[in-house]
Amino acid sequence: MGFGGDEHNQRIQTVVQLLNKQSPLSLKQEKFCNNACVGRFLKAKGQSVKKVAKHLRNCLSRRDSFAIDHLKADEFSPEIGQGMAYVTGHDDELRPVMIFRITQEYQKFHSQKLFNRLLVFTMEVAIQTMEKNVEQFVLLFDASLCRLACGFTNMLVGSLKIIGEYYPGRLHKAFVIDPPPFFSYLWKGVRPFVELSPIMITISSLDFEESAGLDDLTRLRFNSSSSRISESKLGAKISHLNVRSRSLRVVRKGFFPETKQPRTPKPSFFVQPFVVLFFSG
Repeated sequence: MGFGGDEHNQRIQTVVQLLNKQSPLSLKQEKFCNNACVGRFLKAKGQSVKKVAKHLRNCLSRRDSFAIDHLKADEFSPEIGQGMAYVTGHDDELRPVMIFRITQEYQKFHSQKLFNRLLVFTMEVAIQTMEKNVEQFVLLFDASLCRLACGFTNMLVGSLKIIGEYYPGRLHKAFVIDPPPFFSYLWKGVRPFVELSPIMITISSLDFEESAGLDDLTRLRFNSSSSRISESKLGAKISHLNVRSRSLRVVRKGFFPETKQPRTPKPSFFVQPFVVLFFSG
């Protein structure tokens, strides 16, 4: 049920008052709990101001535990150097696009907790690059280098849980590209328990033309060269490389920007040969 602007603003102010009543907000916390942020929590988590205030307090505690203000690119030098995580381009509504390339080796030697830090860092980068009046981002998982469906599914579910709990209203759509065998069976079992599952789309290069959500995917625009993460005042920003963003139109299977990645016997959107027509965006 909708509500007017005055009532909406009143709810936002009530949430902030409840937060300060529980424990006075610091200057950084006040900056985070601005009208837009509290509004997203109200929209995503229901209109109960008490529940939203509690949820926001948990979110603030989680941000403190992640030490988000102290996250720096140096912590993720291997992942960034290997092109495992970066922000590049946007969709038709100027939402920034994040790409994660999950490898079997990374899953083997890194915990979900470590990946969560990389995920949060990259999301903070994406948020910093947002144009005015843009509040959401798009997320792509390239899973073509994964072979164990269970491990990848756990990582994906953990990622979506963090986004749903601590970044409500931020995710526009999530795409999983070329997931490992049997992923669809595992996902079918867990998706009823994943809050963001309705906006997650799986696409395979083996049945590219029939893939659901293909239209949404082809609306994404990528920079000619992948933007890399570098240091900034808050420990993260994008190096834009002074290139224009371009939109891509599919000519045949595969259309993502090509980057140097290990060879894989499985066809992949990101590593297989592709032909695209570029036109200025």
